[in-house]
Amino acid sequence: MADFINVTTLNRLAKDVLAQCEPLSNLIVCGEISGFTRHYKSGHLYFTLKDESSSVKGVMFRSQARLLNFEPQNGMLVLAYGHATIYERDGAFQLYVDYMRPFGAGAAQMAFDALYKKLEAEGLFAPERKRALPAVPHCIGVVTSKTGAAWQDVQNVIGRRWPMVRLLLAPVTVQGLEAERSIVDGIRALDRDSRPDLILVTRGGGSKEDLWIFNSERIARAAAACRKPVVSAVGHEIDTTILDYVADLRAPTPSAAAELCVPDRSEVMQKLSVLQDNIQKNIQNRIQVCYNKFRMASGQQSAQRKHQAMERRRQELMHMQELLVRAQQHKTQQAEHELQSAAALAQSLNPYGVLARGYTIATCGEEVQTVEAMQPGQAFTLRGATAEADCTVQSVRKITQQGSNGR
Repeated sequence: MADFINVTTLNRLAKDVLAQCEPLSNLIVCGEISGFTRHYKSGHLYFTLKDESSSVKGVMFRSQARLLNFEPQNGMLVLAYGHATIYERDGAFQLYVDYMRPFGAGAAQMAFDALYKKLEAEGLFAPERKRALPAVPHCIGVVTSKTGAAWQDVQNVIGRRWPMVRLLLAPVTVQGLEAERSIVDGIRALDRDSRPDLILVTRGGGSKEDLWIFNSERIARAAAACRKPVVSAVGHEIDTTILDYVADLRAPTPSAAAELCVPDRSEVMQKLSVLQDNIQKNIQNRIQVCYNKFRMASGQQSAQRKHQAMERRRQELMHMQELLVRAQQHKTQQAEHELQSAAALAQSLNPYGVLARGYTIATCGEEVQTVEAMQPGQAFTLRGATAEADCTVQSVRKITQQGSNGR
């Protein structure tokens, strides 16, 4: 009786043999996805790849599946990168996929449309999210290959247009299996760096397959999460990627992006020259206007000064007039007072006024006759306040003053 082996040993032997087969260790298999399932707990992808006459089971573990830049769908033609072996438990021959991308125009467009609708529904393409680029950036972060033509184009254009700006390169891989992670890391690194004012993600032209990496959902979300404005310039003008829709500004080529990121030195100098001329003309016009206003104001001030001088003279005249009126009133009052005093004095000296107090006047004819001048037998008249008496002098005696007797 021949020696026998159990099923487990058989499957293990088959697995070992397949592992030693070099062609099965590094495969790129083209096939149409069928029976696609994403396990709700583990996140692993299970599917079948088929062509016109055959099919093979495939599995993609969550660690690789989370790096996909599209959503696999049934009927989609893809290129699956991985290795083929035996699953020991079931003895099933299957393909273990490390990376997968759409293949062919139909499959690629299907994946593109699916991701576009998803991100659009989340608002990542909304116009209100777009931020304006700084007018004069001091530093620009560039995410691209350091050996690619895009980096050289950006340096040349910016060096010609605005050499004052600094360029900070985040060197990345722009195609291949490591491209997605490399680009995402480059965007995030520049966003964390305080030096760049904006971030330019770019690469030169290539086939649709070469540019497909920029349709990655992870790259799109990294750009959308940036705190700084992001400019996308991938391929040529006819090439459009998901990153173009997420970015704040899309440029058709790397050179065009460099032109959009910085001002043109010659144009700025020309504008400054025109502005300088306009400023000089404006200053001259303002000086002329000020001079005219000064002349007008000078004439007005001269007239105003004359008016003020006349007003002062008028005030002085009014004051002098007031003083003269007061002086005249004072003089008049003083004269009236003096007149009243003189009248009172004259009244007191009026001999007829004395008569009213009981005194009389001796007159001869019209002349007042003093007693000392009278002679005995002389006729005279005594005139009182209200009556007269005709008299004759009997005798005239001299009277000595009191107190003079005995002297």
